[in-house]
Amino acid sequence: MKTLHLGAAAALFCLSTAASASSFYVTTDIIVNAIDATSDTTSSITGSFKNDKLVQEARDDAATYVGSAGDIRGVRLEAALDHLRSQAPELRQASDDQLAQAILAI
Repeated sequence: MKTLHLGAAAALFCLSTAASASSFYVTTDIIVNAIDATSDTTSSITGSFKNDKLVQEARDDAATYVGSAGDIRGVRLEAALDHLRSQAPELRQASDDQLAQAILAI
């Protein structure tokens, strides 16, 4: 009977380890994909809009937006987001967070 309990405990341990490893890989993939998407967005913006006055003027609003986790949205940031999406159609699918972080990276 004791052997059965030890065997069951070993089996549960193996299953829990596999589940933890699996969720670690999934979480890591999600984080890497998010960073990659932000990096791609940043690259698209920094080259094309580095000298854009509207985007430059939105930096303070972008910092406030990022610092407040999206709770505070300034008028200049809103204008810059609309401008970026109208000038570069590939940025239409980028989130406001990604674009705000990219504006800060310029």
